[in-house]
Amino acid sequence: MRELADAAPRQSSPAIIMSASEQTVAITMDDRTYNVSKSKLIEKSDYFRALYRSGMRESGQDSVRLQGLSVPGLELVLEFINTSKVQVADDTLEDLVETASFLQVTSILKLLVAETRLENCVELYNLAEVYGAHELRGACLRFMSAHYHAVLRRAAFRSLPCALRAHVRDMRMRGAPTLVAIGDFMGTCLELAEEQEEPWSMLRYGEPEQRWKPLANNLPADMVNVRGYGSAVLDNYLFIVGGYRLTSQEISAAHCYNPCRNEWSQVAPLNQKRSNFKLLAVSGKLYAVGGQTLGTVECYNPEQDWWTCVSSLPNPLAEFSACECQGMIYVIGGYTTRDRNTSVLRYCPTSDTWTVFSSCPVHVRKQQMLSVEDTIYLVGGYTHELRPERRRAGHTEDMLTVQSYNVTSGEWLCLKENTSKSGLNLTCTLHNDGIYIMSRDVSLPTSLEHRVFLKYNIFSDAWEAFRRFPALGQNMLLCSLYLPTGL
Repeated sequence: MRELADAAPRQSSPAIIMSASEQTVAITMDDRTYNVSKSKLIEKSDYFRALYRSGMRESGQDSVRLQGLSVPGLELVLEFINTSKVQVADDTLEDLVETASFLQVTSILKLLVAETRLENCVELYNLAEVYGAHELRGACLRFMSAHYHAVLRRAAFRSLPCALRAHVRDMRMRGAPTLVAIGDFMGTCLELAEEQEEPWSMLRYGEPEQRWKPLANNLPADMVNVRGYGSAVLDNYLFIVGGYRLTSQEISAAHCYNPCRNEWSQVAPLNQKRSNFKLLAVSGKLYAVGGQTLGTVECYNPEQDWWTCVSSLPNPLAEFSACECQGMIYVIGGYTTRDRNTSVLRYCPTSDTWTVFSSCPVHVRKQQMLSVEDTIYLVGGYTHELRPERRRAGHTEDMLTVQSYNVTSGEWLCLKENTSKSGLNLTCTLHNDGIYIMSRDVSLPTSLEHRVFLKYNIFSDAWEAFRRFPALGQNMLLCSLYLPTGL
């Protein structure tokens, strides 16, 4: 049980013991009578304010009879009217909301907004819906959206209609789509040199002013100096999973960043330590595919906050690329233990099966893969022509290229190259109308000329270079998140 107090009561006097001159009203319900200050009824209750200002016959009487309310609810509300304080307990929550709504004591409903928690948010939402408490209803929806994955794990939330649950999830995407960079930035961030006191590990890109700004100051301590991790965005949460430390020790830890709360939290670790693998978001779940010498695959369900093993890759792969496309996982390129992998592998989550979907006309490795509708884009990495007659003179494997592969037609296209840039050590993300690309490892000032911050427009097949690179740093990750207004 918790006691809530009105933060700004219009009268500071407790008024439990009323002065002799103070006019009182006898409120009766069933066989009980409660004497309450008339002035406080008018102050705190829109219902009584309207009654006593109506000019009707009842407005001149010194007693009011109520019906259909619960005794516990009425006593709690009258206590608040008298003292500006109310006791909130789970077993009387419905009584309190019902009576406060009927008597239009909006101050209580506003206090309950601040009392919204994981344990009661669904019940409060249902009560607000039944009794027409629209402000409380909206607050509950915002709370459930901001804590979406935590709320998913509660049976009460899963009992809500599918359309409402989808609405709560969609509310997480109402913010502004924003580029976010995470990394082990070295020294002071170039763009923030005049205003920051210490290096930032998370930055956001302001597109109108073309400037990087701080987002959250610190990554979780056990994420610092971790390499080879997997990353993915699911339901507007950024997950960073696994990897290895500078001591080459692989880890299984998993963390997620919630932009709606601007905070990191730890989730269930992988069953198997892995690094240099692919983490993919598919149909509301995460899949950790492969890894250093691994062919196993794990699936994370945010409803259970747990990883389960699913069907392994046909063969362990190294330096492969992967992405989600139309609810399937596609794996391209890399090496098996014996040879180059020239097959396009496809995983179906529904049937939990891998199939050889197609073959590649070239061998690719270390590409970054993204998809739009039924088209996969492969960015950077190495591309090796398998047929000697197709190899171009002076063409090197290491250049920044973008290729596309249509999973419906099977058509491969080599799109516009940026021959002045290296295609290695890149991080990229889909954002608005293009693929934003950034170099991932920049360690020395002498490497400034190798910095990359580019956009490839997938509709116009054109490159655009950005002047402002966020900072010197290593192990950078670029992603696109919806940030709430004011963050």
